[in-house]
Amino acid sequence: MSATAATSCALPLLPEPEQQDHEGSETHMSVMWYAGQLAIAYYDTEDCSIYFMSEIPDNEDLKLLQKVIGELNPQCIVTSAKQDQNMAKFLTNLTATAGDKDTGKPEIVVLPNIDFGLEVSKQRILSRQFPFIPSHMTATEKILYLSSIIPFECPLMIQALGGLLKFLDRRRVGVELEDSSIAVPILAFKSFVLSDTVNMDQDTYCVLQVFKSDIHPSVYKLSSGLKEGFSLYGILNRCRCKWGEKLLRLWLTRPTRNSTELNKRLDVINFFLLAQNQETVLTLQNCLKNIKNVPLILKRMTLSNTKVSDWQALYKTAYSAVCLRDTCRSLPNTIELFQTISRVFTDDLHYIANLISKVVDFEGSTSENRFTVRPNVDPSIDEKKRKLMGLSDFLTEVARKELETLDNQIPSCCVIYIPLIGFLLSIPRLPHMVDKSDFEIEGLDFMFLSEDKLHYRSARTKELDSLLGDLHCEIRDQETLIMHQLQTKILEKSEVLTSVIEYTAQLDVLLALAVMARENAYCRPRFTHRQGFHIKDGRHPLLELCAKTFVANPVHSGEATRRIKIITGPNSSGLKQVGLILFMALIGSYVPAAEAEIGVIDGIYTRIHSRESVSVGLSTFMIDLNQVAKAVNNATEKSLVLIDEFGKGTNTLDGLSLLAAVLRYWIRQGTQCPQVFVSTNFHSLMQLGLLPDTPLLEYLTMETHQDGDELLFFYQIKQGVSTVSHAANIAALAGVPAKIIERGVEMSELIRNGKPIKRLHDPSKGDRMEKCKSLVEKFLCLDLDDPHTDLEEFMRKEVQPSAASVL
Repeated sequence: MSATAATSCALPLLPEPEQQDHEGSETHMSVMWYAGQLAIAYYDTEDCSIYFMSEIPDNEDLKLLQKVIGELNPQCIVTSAKQDQNMAKFLTNLTATAGDKDTGKPEIVVLPNIDFGLEVSKQRILSRQFPFIPSHMTATEKILYLSSIIPFECPLMIQALGGLLKFLDRRRVGVELEDSSIAVPILAFKSFVLSDTVNMDQDTYCVLQVFKSDIHPSVYKLSSGLKEGFSLYGILNRCRCKWGEKLLRLWLTRPTRNSTELNKRLDVINFFLLAQNQETVLTLQNCLKNIKNVPLILKRMTLSNTKVSDWQALYKTAYSAVCLRDTCRSLPNTIELFQTISRVFTDDLHYIANLISKVVDFEGSTSENRFTVRPNVDPSIDEKKRKLMGLSDFLTEVARKELETLDNQIPSCCVIYIPLIGFLLSIPRLPHMVDKSDFEIEGLDFMFLSEDKLHYRSARTKELDSLLGDLHCEIRDQETLIMHQLQTKILEKSEVLTSVIEYTAQLDVLLALAVMARENAYCRPRFTHRQGFHIKDGRHPLLELCAKTFVANPVHSGEATRRIKIITGPNSSGLKQVGLILFMALIGSYVPAAEAEIGVIDGIYTRIHSRESVSVGLSTFMIDLNQVAKAVNNATEKSLVLIDEFGKGTNTLDGLSLLAAVLRYWIRQGTQCPQVFVSTNFHSLMQLGLLPDTPLLEYLTMETHQDGDELLFFYQIKQGVSTVSHAANIAALAGVPAKIIERGVEMSELIRNGKPIKRLHDPSKGDRMEKCKSLVEKFLCLDLDDPHTDLEEFMRKEVQPSAASVL
């Protein structure tokens, strides 16, 4: 595949807009659950859009709802007062108390059931005025238009949406300080889908380091929160616009097993990786840099609060979107994204860009810090501006005539114009003008004193007021009216701007993934419907960026064999490497490997890292057990399970027994067991034969070599079992003193050979015998018949101090 010459997308020179505002985003969610069906609608204040999820089955434990809440992190959850007991119990556990505001729990708002009535909700939707619906539409046309966007055949979803609209109007989200006639801005309705999502909990995201928040190094930005640290999101984020970054984060939180969708993304990346398309990549990236915060601009338009920079940003966005469309039209239409952009980016973008460029005077708006129009837009405004421009010379002539009629003591005067007040005669204050009575001049009306200047109305200035009027205010009023008309026309075309944000975000993410794949020699994964996966020369995407040299390793997991792998000895992040490669494939990215064939994956479960918290109130071992229990209870034959050193948090025998029991449980499932990777230093697991001999099991270890006291790591995986733990060598690398290591090795050998452990600096047998004889003699000297003899004191002073050295 090759691209034809890309369309030039150079922008006309414009004044630099001031920095875009990014208001804090909030999510308000409405939930309905009835007869095992879940419906959700939520409002995102960042793009002023309502997202809805059609009815989808959810069990009584409401795990799907829990997942949605975890992804959206809503500030508020709205529901009906008439709810099922399971739902009520679920929401009770989420309720934030007055003193618990900082825990991140959402506020629960319960509205009367009548607010969620089906017919009431339908009327609430149909009767509302939305800015994206053309004003000329009749009521019938409006119903048909909304029916093409909102599935009215889903009654539960309609009820959730109706309740959300009621809540937004009651809470007045985002317009709390505006006039009551201004409604909450809703710029679009969008579908929210969770189907084919791969199951991953927060522990797995933390372990794989998909996201990582660090404190911002700049002292000026400490209050703004955190910045992204060294994470998978951090290295993949080569996006050029804000919406690309947001979509990339969304894709990372929703890995999918939909191979059709994944291959669509991979096709785009593959096209951008071709050498002949690098110029096209640069052209598209330059255009994407100019895609601004359109939802915020449209929100300000609905509130009539548009800034000068907003017009510049919207013009750049529309113009750049046209360039993106023209470029995509020159690319192969076999790729669905290019075809969609070519079709969806309609001539409405040309209309918006031309309308703004013809009406808005960017230079004048920037200099005056307000909306101004170009010449030849409104003849009356042009005439008033011409009068205003020639006013200076005219007022000088008027002032000369006024001076001729004034007292000779007045050396000078001038005629000035003050908006809202009009034309005034200004003369300097003379020395004898002390009191207000001294300010009176015949034929002039005194107005005010300012900076030793006396201001008067004269017959001529009154005539100027009647002839010229309040030019400044009139010009501003007329330009404001034109601005409102322009806003109305743009809002009617806002649907295409919403599409621009959606598809440019996709294009931006895929370009970022292509850049990362090209720079790091990633390969395209192949998806199959078989279980298992095969990776040739896999690499850790984060670790290879830090290490001077990185040794790649293959990983193979079949359908009927080698489904459970026991890794002994050092593994050097091998488990995380497998998890990250599969995860990257499941978001539609190229992966760090020479080849990769990925089977069906429906979930990734981990027991690698314990996220401890005082608020949880659980021990480290209990947290480990919870993570393993989650894998045991939820993992299917299509799941990946990664376990590292499970059982180390309790008694050695008990921990070994638990690990063996969990593995035997999966072995008994046969080919229905998940793909399991377990790293452990419980060598007794193999030595005692706790696991059966089955083709499902494969034992792996890392190749090492002992060169005297030095341990060499080859970082190459091989089949087999490690017979030693290399604890002494690792301790030496960690800086543990040599005497402590030497004593540890000595005790280990004694325990392994079943010999008693001798104390250091052990006193001789003769010394101990002498101490024992002395103690016995003292005891025999006691008169036990004497009531004054205190045996407890004897035990405390004589026996107990000697016991440690004698025994």
